[in-house]
Amino acid sequence: MDSYRTGAHSRFDLKYHFVWVTKYRKAILRGDVGVRVREIVREVCRTNDIEILQGAVSADHVHVLLSCPPNLSPSKIMQYLKGKSSRKLLMEFQHLQKQYWGRHLWARGYFVASSGSVTEEAITAYIQGQRGTEPSDGEDNFRVTPS
Repeated sequence: MDSYRTGAHSRFDLKYHFVWVTKYRKAILRGDVGVRVREIVREVCRTNDIEILQGAVSADHVHVLLSCPPNLSPSKIMQYLKGKSSRKLLMEFQHLQKQYWGRHLWARGYFVASSGSVTEEAITAYIQGQRGTEPSDGEDNFRVTPS
């Protein structure tokens, strides 16, 4: 309960683990480039009300665990992170422009997994325990509470 965040019309606890890699898995995220990636990720997250719970920039990939508001889908978050960081890094570091002349710093795609403090089993047990629910019609486990 303590970890729930509050929006204008919602209470939520949405956590995602993201991983994305450099194009061709080139080990370019070292030194100043790695530090700048971290700064850009922090900036994008701050702008979009996303909390960084944990993160790591490796030589050829980035891991982050984020607490995100419900109005942002995982694909939109990744679009912001990869898009802004690619554009800024290619503008700021000349040696990256030579390696990535096609204006794509990151490989296509990404990994995302949801994470939370409540298990699927706990949610199922909570829903099944609602008082006064009518049995399901046999098609699925979606019950109706009588009024």
